[in-house]
Amino acid sequence: MSYLPGTASLVEEIDKKLLVILRDGRTLTGFLRSVDQFANLALHRTIEQIHVGKKYGDIPREIFIIRGENVVLLGEIDVENETSQDLEQVTIDEILEMQREQQLRQLEEEDRKKKALLERGVHPHTDSLQDD
Repeated sequence: MSYLPGTASLVEEIDKKLLVILRDGRTLTGFLRSVDQFANLALHRTIEQIHVGKKYGDIPREIFIIRGENVVLLGEIDVENETSQDLEQVTIDEILEMQREQQLRQLEEEDRKKKALLERGVHPHTDSLQDD
């Protein structure tokens, strides 16, 4: 078997079940159906998994097109061993509520840290995109 550099080697992953982690933090699993020279992916029977602590929820997404520049990590899933998890599955509504609560806690923690820095005379770095 010859090794093809770059996205051409993804052709070998066609019809395999993959785990894809995106830049925005989303975790997707699905069957790779198509890939192009820019590493754009087409996943079929896609599931978005949301993890909060030891719990997770699955959101069916069916066909999912992903721009290659948004892929952080991509790997093949061992279908025979994929169910050996120590996680508890909850409903979509439950996991979305848990995710919202987790995001609120993170925002509160970031605000607390910014205030502490300002009290010490340090101006924290702010992302200009978030200020708009």
